[in-house]
Amino acid sequence: MGSRGAASVLLSRANRIKQKLQSSLEASILEVEDVSYQHAGHAAVKDGADETHFNVKIVSSKFDGQSLVKRHRMVYELLNDELESGLHAISIVAKTPQETGKV
Repeated sequence: MGSRGAASVLLSRANRIKQKLQSSLEASILEVEDVSYQHAGHAAVKDGADETHFNVKIVSSKFDGQSLVKRHRMVYELLNDELESGLHAISIVAKTPQETGKV
């Protein structure tokens, strides 16, 4: 495993999510909230699993001209490896700077 792989193992899932979204979408606002504790005991959450559920709010000019579905697909594509390795659910609010009034 190279140093980049080793470094990603040491980062929390929340930090990896932030890095992936920020670097690709150049967000002006990016909030990542771990709400896994709200889902403890659900059948889909394995015993002892943590960092499985997140709320994400992202504001990016890269969303200009994109439908809400396309914006969500962009986020899901960036987080695909997280979804394949234990991330169970993500709630996404994806807006452009114009939609938030912060141009």
